[in-house]
Amino acid sequence: MVYVYATLLTLCNLVFLVGVLFNLPGTWLMVLLAAAIEWWQPGEYLFGWPVLYAAAVLALLGEVFEFLFSAAGTRQAGGSKRAAAIAIVGGVAGAVLGTALPVPVAGTLIGASVGAFAGSLLGDLWAGRPLFHSIDAGRGAAVGRFLGTVAKLAIGTVMVVILGLAAFL
Repeated sequence: MVYVYATLLTLCNLVFLVGVLFNLPGTWLMVLLAAAIEWWQPGEYLFGWPVLYAAAVLALLGEVFEFLFSAAGTRQAGGSKRAAAIAIVGGVAGAVLGTALPVPVAGTLIGASVGAFAGSLLGDLWAGRPLFHSIDAGRGAAVGRFLGTVAKLAIGTVMVVILGLAAFL
């Protein structure tokens, strides 16, 4: 029965990993499912609490990277704090709208980057900065959002491997 749980966990974790592209809390869903299986099968000792704690730390690290890259891209390009904050909101809104693009999976990532660009641009213009300066900050926000999502995907991939190996071994 342990191998059935391990197989189901690994398949669900792969689905959750794809969910990261859609701004869903895929890394946290991985941790939650693993903890639920560990709780339901206490005698089987499928993972062990150290593995679950490590997965939770990795999920938190993925969130921190995604947030910091999004804001840092704007700030590094010379954008204001307002632009950085609105770029984060714009990235989430763009990801939701980008899901409707006819490009599967990549449409969400494209939408998030475009939304971060638009949010940063609007934030800088609202702060009274010149247009070309605002465009540079928007470009930085788009690149930061893209890199943040890629970093979170990389961490999610590590989580899938760790939880999968721990479940099967």
